[in-house]
Amino acid sequence: MSVSASNEHVLSHGMQDTRETFDAWSEHPWKVLRGWIALSVAIALSLLTATWFVAGLLTPDLTPIHLAGFTHSSEPDDLLPILWRNSLVLALHGTACIAGFIAGASMPIAAAQRTGFSRWIHVKAGELAILFVAAVTLFSLCTQALYLGFQGSTIAYQLQISRFELILSVLPHALPELTALFLPLAAWLIASRRGEWNQLLAATLVTVALAIPVLLLSATIEVYVWPHILEALSPVSEPIVFPE
Repeated sequence: MSVSASNEHVLSHGMQDTRETFDAWSEHPWKVLRGWIALSVAIALSLLTATWFVAGLLTPDLTPIHLAGFTHSSEPDDLLPILWRNSLVLALHGTACIAGFIAGASMPIAAAQRTGFSRWIHVKAGELAILFVAAVTLFSLCTQALYLGFQGSTIAYQLQISRFELILSVLPHALPELTALFLPLAAWLIASRRGEWNQLLAATLVTVALAIPVLLLSATIEVYVWPHILEALSPVSEPIVFPE
């Protein structure tokens, strides 16, 4: 079989797997969704716990903070940086989920139709794709814990509230936001444990589609509601301005 014909076979098989997955899920959609959501919530809560811990280790930034709705009136433009940042994270997690599909479902089919060095390359490529997903998961968790921990340390210090109070204040937007962002990775973890690699392309499409409206709502809450929660918790009317 030629390389072109082999690739077409792999693509056709992948599309067939995806259609069959959608058909199977349509009969019991909640059974599938609840597993993803439960695991994603667990990951989100773990990240928030790590953020609380890291915030206690890092030195807060003395540069006066700027929070939409707290230091200045909230504007629609304030949503853009949040949505941009979250879109990058979601794209990274979605890519990791697709890589799992390629590694676990497509590569074995492609490798079976090749011999010699070409077969070895496809086998190793599948293994590398799985390692890529594991690395992405670890990288994402570590970088977000560091970034959020530093931001949390600074905000808590300048607004004179405890780290615990800060974590409570962000729950209305952070918990749904992080849950949405980690849906693709939750789908990957569940599928990999069950060996259902052929379902990951469908899972990527569904989880990303579900995440987008949740991220829009979470960003709106962060810009227009969270500042009022901070005002209620903080003893200062505005962030402390430190002398140079």
